[in-house]
Amino acid sequence: MQFTAPWSITLKLITLFISLLLITIAILGIFNGPRNNVIWFPLMVIFPLLLVITLAFFTIRGYVIIGDKLLIRRIGWNSTVNLAGLKTAVVMADAMDRSIRTFGNGGVFCFAGKFRNQKLGAYRAFATDPKRSVVLKWPHSTVVVTPGQPDLFVAELQRQGLILPN
Repeated sequence: MQFTAPWSITLKLITLFISLLLITIAILGIFNGPRNNVIWFPLMVIFPLLLVITLAFFTIRGYVIIGDKLLIRRIGWNSTVNLAGLKTAVVMADAMDRSIRTFGNGGVFCFAGKFRNQKLGAYRAFATDPKRSVVLKWPHSTVVVTPGQPDLFVAELQRQGLILPN
């Protein structure tokens, strides 16, 4: 079953701001840079544009449950989470509140990577709208996803028997 990945206002604003900033740097680099400096063009034009394009490929477009796998749909590829041994799946709108990003992307096209907060401890996120968080827990790890219909997502995991009985 497929689920959308709607963007929060925060994600839209961060993505817009950072993308415009990087594109502006590239434009200024083209028109204001020294013509005889071989380092200027790659550093001030090519690098910012490549960064925006690379980050765009990490956009989370949706979630698909196939068998015991959760596919996180990206542009041109998927990240995969193995659902085998999943103990619980809980809708928790405040799951990502007060999180610290320990490694990953904190809001350009997605919130993805490794995070930590007091509520969940260390966890991995594949998120676009933290207010739609579903916390997936295994005995030794936690993943947060943000499908468009969190309650339906959890119901589908239960329907497919992917959540172990307590």
